[in-house]
Order: sequence, then C-alpha cells, then structure tokens
Amino acid sequence: MSGPVLWGYAVIVLVGFLPNEVWRFAALFIARNLDDDSQFVLLARVIATSLITGVVAKLIVFSGGELAHIPFWIRLGAAAAGFAAFAVFRRSVFAGVATGELLLIVGGYWSGLTP
Repeated sequence: MSGPVLWGYAVIVLVGFLPNEVWRFAALFIARNLDDDSQFVLLARVIATSLITGVVAKLIVFSGGELAHIPFWIRLGAAAAGFAAFAVFRRSVFAGVATGELLLIVGGYWSGLTP
C-alpha cells in the first residue's frame, strides 16, 4: 500500500476509533464496582432499552429506502414474529433477528421486490 492510503487509515483510527474507545474504557472502569441491582444500573438499562425500542419503531413506521416498499403490515408482522421467536427460543436474539429478517425477505419478495 502507498503512503496516502495508509494515512487515510491512520486518520480513521485517530478520529473515529480512539475517541470512542476512551469512553468505553472509562465506562468499564467506572462500572466495575457497581452492583447489578443498583438503581443507577437499572436506570441505564431502562434508557438503553427505550432508545433501542424507539429506533426499531422508527424503522418499522417511518421506513426509508427499499424497506419503505414493503407494506407496513408485513414490517409490523415481521417484528411481532421476531419478538415471538425471541420469547419462544429462550430469549435467543439470533432466533428473533433471523425470524424477523426471513419474514421481511419473504414479504418483500411476495410484495413484488425481487433481487
């Protein structure tokens, strides 16, 4: 590889990777002495869960790109089936994501989106 290409990777590491890693290590250092049942940890879990729920709801209701071409009821059904698979298979994230994705693919194909 030539010099300019390596310089680009160095910029990515210095500007994108390292600033995030500082905060991750700081969080690990601070959180290592916290009790898992403390009010602070429970609050952090609630906030993280609500943020993820909001992002998923936004993707379902206000979809963009190719996902917007799949009818709303298919997107909603795929999310519901993914959640059901998550619950049935002992809280398996893989089962939930795989089920939802498979239904989105089948629903997209069925609704006229072909590769």
